[in-house]
Amino acid sequence: MEEKRILYVDDSPTMRRIIHNSLQKIGMSQIMEAENGVDALEILQKQDFDMMMTDWNMPEMNGKELVEHVRSIDKYKKMPILMVTTRGMEEDVVTAIKLGVNGYIVKPFTPETLEKKMAEIFSQQ
Repeated sequence: MEEKRILYVDDSPTMRRIIHNSLQKIGMSQIMEAENGVDALEILQKQDFDMMMTDWNMPEMNGKELVEHVRSIDKYKKMPILMVTTRGMEEDVVTAIKLGVNGYIVKPFTPETLEKKMAEIFSQQ
C-alpha cells in the first residue's frame, strides 16, 4: 500500500498534520494535501492519485460538493474516496455513500483505523 498516491483535503492545518502523520505512520510516502475542495480540484487536474481523503465541512467547496464534482469527471469515477469527518450521524454516512464515497471514518481516529479502512477500500478495487 506504500506506493499509493494519496490526496487528503481538510481545512484545518492541525487535522492535515494529524492525517499526514497517520499516513506516514502506516507507511505511506506519496501524499499531498489541499485545504478545500477548490484546491483539491486544481491539484487533481495536475496529477493522478490512487485515493482521495476528504473532510465534509470546509469553506469554498465542502466535501459533499467535492465528491459530487470528482465523481462527475470520467477520469475519477472509480478513484477511491474516503470521507474523514466529525459528522457521524447515520444520515451523513448514508448521504456520503450515495454520493459515491468508498469509506467513511469519524474523527478522531487512530492510524490503525485509517490503515484498516484504506486496506479494505483498496482490496475492493
